[in-house]
Amino acid sequence: MSTVANTVLNIALVGNPNSGKTSLFNSLTGLNQKVGNFPGVTVDKKQGRCEISENMVANIIDLPGTYSLYPKRGDEWVSYKVLLQQDTDVQPDMVILVADASNLKRNLLFCSQILDLKIPVVVALTMMDLARQKGTQIDIKGLALELGVPVVPVNPRKEKGIHHLKRSIEVMAANIDNWQARTFFDTAALAAEPVAAVQQLLPDLSDYRAIHYLINHEQFALPAALQAQIEQVETDHQFNHTKTQAEEIMGRYQRIRQIMQKTVVEADPLAKKMFTERLDNLLLHRTWGYLILLSVLFLLFQSIFWLASYPMDAIDWTFGELSGWLGSVLPEAWWSDLLINGAVAGLGGILIFVPQIMILFGLITLLEDSGYMARISFLTDKLMRKVGLNGKSVMPMISGFACAVPAIMTARNIENSKERLLTILVTPLMSCSARLPVFTILISLTVPNKYFLGFLSLQGLVMMFLYVFGTAMALMIAWIAKWFINIKEKSYFILELPIYRAPRWKNVGHTMIEKARIFVFDAGKIIMIISLVLWVLSTYGPPTQMEQLNARYEQLRQQPNANAEEIDKQYQADHLANSYAGVMGKWIEPVIEPLGYDWKIGIALITSFAAREVFVGTMATLYSVGADADENDQTLRNKMQSAVRADGSKVYTLATALSLMVFYLLAMQCMSTLAIVKRETKSWKWPAIQLGYMTVLAYSMSWLVYQIFS
Repeated sequence: MSTVANTVLNIALVGNPNSGKTSLFNSLTGLNQKVGNFPGVTVDKKQGRCEISENMVANIIDLPGTYSLYPKRGDEWVSYKVLLQQDTDVQPDMVILVADASNLKRNLLFCSQILDLKIPVVVALTMMDLARQKGTQIDIKGLALELGVPVVPVNPRKEKGIHHLKRSIEVMAANIDNWQARTFFDTAALAAEPVAAVQQLLPDLSDYRAIHYLINHEQFALPAALQAQIEQVETDHQFNHTKTQAEEIMGRYQRIRQIMQKTVVEADPLAKKMFTERLDNLLLHRTWGYLILLSVLFLLFQSIFWLASYPMDAIDWTFGELSGWLGSVLPEAWWSDLLINGAVAGLGGILIFVPQIMILFGLITLLEDSGYMARISFLTDKLMRKVGLNGKSVMPMISGFACAVPAIMTARNIENSKERLLTILVTPLMSCSARLPVFTILISLTVPNKYFLGFLSLQGLVMMFLYVFGTAMALMIAWIAKWFINIKEKSYFILELPIYRAPRWKNVGHTMIEKARIFVFDAGKIIMIISLVLWVLSTYGPPTQMEQLNARYEQLRQQPNANAEEIDKQYQADHLANSYAGVMGKWIEPVIEPLGYDWKIGIALITSFAAREVFVGTMATLYSVGADADENDQTLRNKMQSAVRADGSKVYTLATALSLMVFYLLAMQCMSTLAIVKRETKSWKWPAIQLGYMTVLAYSMSWLVYQIFS
């Protein structure tokens, strides 16, 4: 293509993991980014707009990091298909290859393979400062001459070299029609006859591209007749995939060694250890490493609770004030009630998660940028692998202690599809912060406030047991489920430990905003719909019952000396009891009675599907405490403490409370979690399975607990 005014280039950004690719993408595109998914896979598709010059704009696609053109994981297949021109949505005109100067030999392998695909390439050389610290000196001009493409040293963190990189892109684009690709390694010599035969079928293929058609044509979108012809070529020439690949890699490294002898001066490998290696001796220690890990995780999630509480309280107060103001200015009508208690309440229920999501992802990005996240995965891989997961599963699961929604979103970092799915399925078993209001009020009702050894609180021990029990159940379910999920994909835990470095605050801020946006606009739509459905169920009921209820309370209000406030409170409770939600509560009472629950708890189980913490508000309404449960917390506890059944027995015994806590611990009562699982798995199948197994598990374990303690 030739450059004209307002030329738009499609540029693929590729490179090894931890080579600085994401930093360069952020530097080039700034805030002009959008995130989606590659078709058919849950892999981030990050695109951004970059102004190369006055007359040229680039659409930059950040492809998943990969070490070579022989993919093993789902994200590597995404990059591979783009580079092999098998992705109809992403057709790059040019490639920016990001290479780590401190690990140049390994990075040049991927570079050499892309060069032999005959794609126009500009090499962005990162980590030059680290290479100098290691005593490595690189002849940039000599390296460019050997490769036959521009090589530009850059430091995206400090915005150095970006102008020169854009200038190289502009020059390459101006000559792209006349660009002569140089052959890095003679791959045709590895399998001359089958390569020639494939090129007869597809004349436009380069020698190296033909090799990949022989190896992976089954994964390409080709006509059935052409697939059969290529398969026949393999058979006729006895083409050996493994032998060809091995010989190619060996040949490429031999050529790379020759280039590096001419252009790179490396320090003595026995020189003193770098700071990263010395720090790893402590952080990856078989004893101290785990103690430090537990301390870091403890501080991480304590910070989430502490930091998020302020903006969450502010959001809660804001929506409370907004609801109150709307209630005072709008007329009493069904549509105003829908607006206030349906739409506004639903929106508040969505936005109140945003601080936790932003803070969690911000802190996780700090750990990733600093290099410690990879060490967490390394330390926990052995335990996770025993139950069918791997080391990268630990962060989503631990993040579930704060909120399952962002935790499930972080599972995208797990390459193996089976391990990612298992992680998604068990993460909601981790006790999230939404369960705390339920645990707190039930423990205070039934567990004595006793201390052992003067400082160990019995109530605190019960709370700790719930967290440990949830974690144990998650690991057990993962171990069981791994035998039933029939995904045949080899599990690789290939993890490069990056160097430690200062985090990029710009990247942290961008990640926080992007993750919050994804949650609000994607999962939020489903949450709003379910919130409105719950409003309808709680507001309306069978017409005959509602007419009788309204007539009875109208008579009570007209009686002399009637206490209007008390009558309104009781009306709220009876109205809910006779609504469709109340009817459902009465309907399921025979099912939940073996767990020690009455119909009021049944209503709470239904309404708290919107969010588990709704349990407290539902109880407050049912027991006629009023709308603001927090201000009447002690009154609510007293009311629940004195609640009795028809036979006079107490409702909230120790057995009932423990059973209810176990139910809330194990049940899937969070529509936002189901919404995000659907989004991540692209199917309602897995949310349905998750809802089913967690409900059965919660019911059976709650029944067992009630039988033991009653």
